[in-house]
Formats: sequence, C-alpha cells, structure tokens
Amino acid sequence: MDQRTLAAYDTAAGAYAEDWHSQPPPSDLHNLIRRHFAPGQPTVDIGCGSGREVAWLAENGFPAVGYDASEGLLAQARARYPGLDFRAARLPDLAGLPAHGYANVLCETVIMHLDAGLVVPAVRRLASLVRPGGALYLSWRVTRGADARDGAGRLYAAFDSRLVRETLAGATLLLDEEATSASSGKTIHRLVARF
Repeated sequence: MDQRTLAAYDTAAGAYAEDWHSQPPPSDLHNLIRRHFAPGQPTVDIGCGSGREVAWLAENGFPAVGYDASEGLLAQARARYPGLDFRAARLPDLAGLPAHGYANVLCETVIMHLDAGLVVPAVRRLASLVRPGGALYLSWRVTRGADARDGAGRLYAAFDSRLVRETLAGATLLLDEEATSASSGKTIHRLVARF
C-alpha cells in the first residue's frame, strides 16, 4: 500500500467512514455478488475499509472476514460492527492469509492505491486466495494518463486493464467492464473471475 495513501486514511478515518456510509448503497456490486459468489461459503473482503461491505455480506448469507492496511479504518469497522471479524493485512503480501482459503474474494476499489509496479503481484496474490470453483470480484477506480493524487495525498495509479486480465489468464472472466459506481458515482473497472 502506498504510504501517503495509508497515512491519509489513518489520519481521517472517521471522515472517510462517514462519507462511505452516507453514500447510496452499491446495488450494482451487491447484484454482482449475488450472481457470482457462493452463499454460505467462506468470504473475504480485502481492503474492507470501515466494514460496510463485510456487514452486508454477513447479513446476506456470505460469512465474511474483512482485512485492511489502515488501523484507523479497522478501528472504525470494529466500532460500527463489533460482532464481525476485522484484521490487518496489506497488499500485495497479505501475510497470514491462506492460499485457496476462500470461495469468495472481494477487492473493491483498492488496487489503484498501489504503485503500478505492485498491481500484478497484488492480483496474483488475490487470485491465490480463491478456492477451485470460487470467484474473485476485483475493481479499481479508473485513472487516465498518469498517476494522480487527490488533495489528501491518496494515490490513484494509472495502469492498463490488460495487466490485470493477463495476470488472471488462467481463470474464466465472467465480467470485464468499465462502469459508473452506483455508490460513489466514480468510473471504475470491474472484473469477476472464476477459478
């Protein structure tokens, strides 16, 4: 994870959490999860932030654990959802997470916060978490041209989606599209891969 991005999230975790929880529900994401994830099976949310999607997953039959690199955001998640499981881990390593440990892997708008050179190792590591027959939902905010930072210093890496597709070449792509997020209103690229 880019250090300036991580510092921004840690410093203003409460404000980011409030912003995310006040956005409209991500109905598009939820519909894709219902279509492609196996209910009742182990599920992980990588980059869970303040826990909104982990809570939705748990409420909708997908027993989930959330991981994030930001201790500030994890504190927000634990305060909002004390009955759910939130742990620390960073892409691309995700130390301690088991290979083939999950039927459903969610990584929503996270990898754009990595240096572009870490995108491929991160995608490989995410793919390694998926059990045979399981699914990976992966999305990132689209940045055109060069890498950019917002006013808080968060990195938005610009990289070609072909990098991700090539890294997932051994999987079956069930979805590969650029779309506008129903929650944030931002342009994202999203993929669903079956392993």
